[in-house]
Amino acid sequence: MGAGGVILPPESYFEKIQAVLKKYDILLIADEVITAFGRLGTMFGCDKYNIKPDLVSIAKALSSAYMPIAAILVSPEIADVIHSESNKLGSFAHGFTYSGHPVSCAVAIEALKIYNERNITKNVNEIAPRFQEGIKAFSGSPIIGETRGLGLILGTEFVDNKSPNDPFPAEWGVGSIFGAECEKRGMLIRVAGDSIMLSPPLIMTPGEVDEIVSKYGDALKATEERIAELKSNKN
Repeated sequence: MGAGGVILPPESYFEKIQAVLKKYDILLIADEVITAFGRLGTMFGCDKYNIKPDLVSIAKALSSAYMPIAAILVSPEIADVIHSESNKLGSFAHGFTYSGHPVSCAVAIEALKIYNERNITKNVNEIAPRFQEGIKAFSGSPIIGETRGLGLILGTEFVDNKSPNDPFPAEWGVGSIFGAECEKRGMLIRVAGDSIMLSPPLIMTPGEVDEIVSKYGDALKATEERIAELKSNKN
């Protein structure tokens, strides 16, 4: 969802996928590295899409990014198999050099505690519409093909003539131009080719949302002007 440019699944996508996986007894692994712990307005992205995974990968917000830590959640069925087979061998002979590092784990535990104490998902649900609507208001720009997002994650895809089949010349680096314009204004975004992504803090205030929207708009205007120059030079 994130690295590919914030691609949202169709409404019935995961329902149909899960039916096929269940039919053929295939495990479902959910990558929640980006979406877990409030990003979509639910504690997990699986909650938003009613996904019942067998394994879940989590990281990033597990410690609010204050310390490096990641984890894998497994279903009881898988845990039972691991436990049973490990008993036959005498131990669960798997691990990493820094597995279970006490400092990272302590920070993660405190982060999870704060998420609950501050009801972080409530704040996301209250602020997300302002964020999504504010950025999507610029969708009419001649260099924007699509702006898509959910909760506090959003992506914009830059194309020529508002057509997904008409990309800008790669050497123009339109996404990078926009990213540089945002940085000039004190805002960091993620650039992936001619797509950009925003994942702002979950504790944003309405005023901070408005600041992001304003800087996005100013950077977009500057990018439009630069694209006009490049087109003029090309002709």
